[in-house]
Amino acid sequence: MAENTIATQGAEPEAAARQEPTRAQEQYVAPPVDIYEEADHLVLVADMPGVAKEGLTVQVKNGVLSIEGHVTESLAGTSLYREFDLVSFFREFRISDVFDTDRIRAELKHGVLRLTLPKPEQQKPRQIPVQVV
Repeated sequence: MAENTIATQGAEPEAAARQEPTRAQEQYVAPPVDIYEEADHLVLVADMPGVAKEGLTVQVKNGVLSIEGHVTESLAGTSLYREFDLVSFFREFRISDVFDTDRIRAELKHGVLRLTLPKPEQQKPRQIPVQVV
């Protein structure tokens, strides 16, 4: 988002014209995410269209799972008309420290990121045998 500069009273018009324009910061969009639970792991699925493996960063730091994806322009030729801009993606999730972060798996296929977070043994459902007396 660009900032509008308002000239202060008494300032010379030439001074306002010499000011450096504000640079636009990179914009991020939160990708839509589905999270579901299976018997021995959690699955997180994020839609990140246009993101390639080289532009994707998935990391866990201080109990926070971060997903960041940068889209690169891949269309050949010069754009004559555009109705949308390619944007980068960013999302964070606080995760419990019971998850083994060394065993998290990430797969990217056709712009869909799938993360698998294995549950520790003590968190998995366990069938309790019932004895008849």
